[in-house]
Amino acid sequence: MGRDGKTFFGIERSLGGRKWQAALDERGEALALAISQKQGIAEIVARVLAARDVGEDDAATFLAPRLRDLMPDPSVLTDMDSAADRLANAVERRERVAIFGDYDVDGASSSALLWRYLHHFGIDARIYIPDRITEGYGPNVSAMQDLASEASLIVTVDCGTSSFEPIEAAKRAGADVVVLDHHQTGPDIPAASALVNPNRQDDLAGLGYLCAAGVVFMTLVAVNRALRRRGRRQGDLPDILSWLDIVALATVCDVVPLVGLNRAFVVQGVKIMRAQKSAGIAALTRVARLSGPVEPHHLGFLIGPRINAGGRIGDAALGSRLLCLDDAEEADALAVRLDGLNQERQAMEQHMLRDAEETAIREIGEGEGPAVLVTASDEWHPGIVGLLASRLKERFRRPAFAIAFDRNGRGSGSGRSIAGVDLGRIVRDGVGEGLLLKGGGHAMAAGITIERARLGEFRAFLDDKARNAVAATRASDVLRIDGALSASGLTLDLYQSIEAAGPFGQGHATPIFALPNHRIVNASIVGHAHVRATLAGPSGGKVDVIAFKQADTEIGGRLLNRADRPVHVAGSLSLDRFRGQESVRLRVIDLAEAKD
Repeated sequence: MGRDGKTFFGIERSLGGRKWQAALDERGEALALAISQKQGIAEIVARVLAARDVGEDDAATFLAPRLRDLMPDPSVLTDMDSAADRLANAVERRERVAIFGDYDVDGASSSALLWRYLHHFGIDARIYIPDRITEGYGPNVSAMQDLASEASLIVTVDCGTSSFEPIEAAKRAGADVVVLDHHQTGPDIPAASALVNPNRQDDLAGLGYLCAAGVVFMTLVAVNRALRRRGRRQGDLPDILSWLDIVALATVCDVVPLVGLNRAFVVQGVKIMRAQKSAGIAALTRVARLSGPVEPHHLGFLIGPRINAGGRIGDAALGSRLLCLDDAEEADALAVRLDGLNQERQAMEQHMLRDAEETAIREIGEGEGPAVLVTASDEWHPGIVGLLASRLKERFRRPAFAIAFDRNGRGSGSGRSIAGVDLGRIVRDGVGEGLLLKGGGHAMAAGITIERARLGEFRAFLDDKARNAVAATRASDVLRIDGALSASGLTLDLYQSIEAAGPFGQGHATPIFALPNHRIVNASIVGHAHVRATLAGPSGGKVDVIAFKQADTEIGGRLLNRADRPVHVAGSLSLDRFRGQESVRLRVIDLAEAKD
């Protein structure tokens, strides 16, 4: 159902190069009114829901998502019953189990979930997280052979779907392999004992939006059921609902769509997180100096990066180890270590980002530039290239790759995409054509291994494959505005009513509001290229705003210049806590000059 309305404030091209458009057309306005009246909710909340295609009859469930309403029978996933039975056998036989996970938050969370489950039954499973630099992503033959020598069952989590040779090596060494994953795959899959992946081509469950931790959670539900059928009492089984905080963490940090079951995972998981049941997550909130209750966006901006820091520049297993801990003192010590690594990562990222942005600006030049940005260096840390790609994608609004080459001319790269460009498919095509040594991923993110000699060919290949899709997306690059507000109207009550329609993120976009004809009272650069300012509304009232990493952009320059002319400012709302006081702040996304 269309929701695109007319041009907002007549802005055809903002300082950020976008057209501003009303999120609701006439039909959307009518739907918002119907939702508001039927559900008895604030009109602003109804507008947000209508703009995101939430129907009149679905609004109540959407606003209060519950697992009992949204959780399907796990058996709808292909191979789930086989996976559950094999894990139930391992529990009953008290087998030695190894868990092979990925080095990001989703991998750490998935590993910890499975470890906690087995630990409940007295099985001390070994978690193996590969080194990002020396081993790369996913199972490798050597590691799988080593694990097979000490375990009769290996479970790969957040990886394994494309690991044909390593899984064969494990089987030859005498171990069964179960794969719990969510990454896209081609028609062929490895011959594991079971491979549960909602994105395998013969899976029709419609759960492809799950992250790996969501798949693991559903698997544990199925294993509990299998054990009950074998005579286990409910009281003997672990309370897996108490681990929803870990599932929520992975769901937010892996940037999967916050729709369907994922919404229930996050909403219910954050409630558990606020009770600080997980010693590891609680310790991370303390080192992050989080004030007030945990909110969904804290997972992606404060907690997740600290877990990721171990896999990026330190010991890749630190994150999963932390999420397995129940001892607060041990958790605090490990969280402090991860916090230190995160600070190192931030310093390295700033230096590398300056390099990458300069390269990107040269590539683009005076024209449109390449459809896909490809930046590379011999001096970059391979653990941080994903962050660089993400920053470049955000700033230049096109897919971007960042590649770190080693002394032998082999590059480890990461790519991030924009809506409408399936980067995972393009990368798999690149592997098929021999341009890449290795590669995979999903629509919005991909990883590659490439020889330096093929870099030029890879650039041309990306341009050929993505140019039309990127051009179409950029041509329709609009900023959809959910409504107009004023500085005087940005109250805590307003903020809380809008948050009732959350959590927001991938697949459920954060609401964007415009503040028309506001004047910039003051502005300054803070932190690492952020711009903080105060805006005064035309009818009174002031509001603090912040433009992240915008100091050297047109938007940041206009805020810093202030001038005497009013501006239209678009952004999202956030809650600022300072010395026990709460206030609403605007995170600036775009800026446009107000017409005289």
